[in-house]
Amino acid sequence: LVETDGDIEKAIEVLREKGLAKAAKKASRVASEGLVTQAFSQDGKKAVIVEVNSETDFVAKNAEFVEFVNNVAAVALEKSPSDLEGLLAASYGAEGTVSEVLQEKISKIGENLSIRRFESLEAPGTVNVGYIHGGGRIGVVVTLETEASQQDVMAVGRDVAMQIASMNPKFISEKDVDPEYLESEKKILMQQAINEGKPADIVEKMVVGRLKKELKETCLLEQKFVKDNEVSVGQYVEAAAKSLGKSIVVKGMVRYEVGEGIEKKEENFAEEVAKQMNS
Repeated sequence: LVETDGDIEKAIEVLREKGLAKAAKKASRVASEGLVTQAFSQDGKKAVIVEVNSETDFVAKNAEFVEFVNNVAAVALEKSPSDLEGLLAASYGAEGTVSEVLQEKISKIGENLSIRRFESLEAPGTVNVGYIHGGGRIGVVVTLETEASQQDVMAVGRDVAMQIASMNPKFISEKDVDPEYLESEKKILMQQAINEGKPADIVEKMVVGRLKKELKETCLLEQKFVKDNEVSVGQYVEAAAKSLGKSIVVKGMVRYEVGEGIEKKEENFAEEVAKQMNS
């Protein structure tokens, strides 16, 4: 309206030209497919992981969509926005802001697209290593505290990232476990033991044992290493550090899986195609 001096009809034309009207019609449609990608500084000291969603897996494999997702990650790495709003407002080269280019892609590709989330990782004395699984279905970034270069710890970092992608641990080690989580799990396990009719005098010991077992499954460093079940992940990292001659400590991890937590709409593909043909 500002651009057209309050002329509503001309304003509608402007919106159509920019593709925003078309994009708005698609905004309510569920976008639960898409891609996870990453970007790293040359030395690996800074990393970004991003999830961008589309409605279908077909679009997620589209070359233009893939390029857009990679560019968004590059913008996030370069501009260091503090939140998603800042990323959307960031410059996407000569084409405008990230938000404006997103609207253009929605109009051109014909599906609702959404930049869902991103996270930047950068801390003194650390390097980051990433792993992408399933063509972008799962992405992991591991932060390692070490004096070694990213290249020196690339192999061990990638192995740990693959472990996280596969086993989806909740915590790095037992010392990182939230006390509230421990207390909640303990109550659940005690109630389970009572429901099983176990004597009250041994319930406590049973719960301690079960909790230990559960922590070995949910804590990264306690898990059995997927490449060698004879050792834990922690033992594998220690051995790698010893071989390198420099300390390696897992300080952080971020795991994104496409569409996790989004309620997906189940549709019959044949019926959808028929609807579009009839229309």
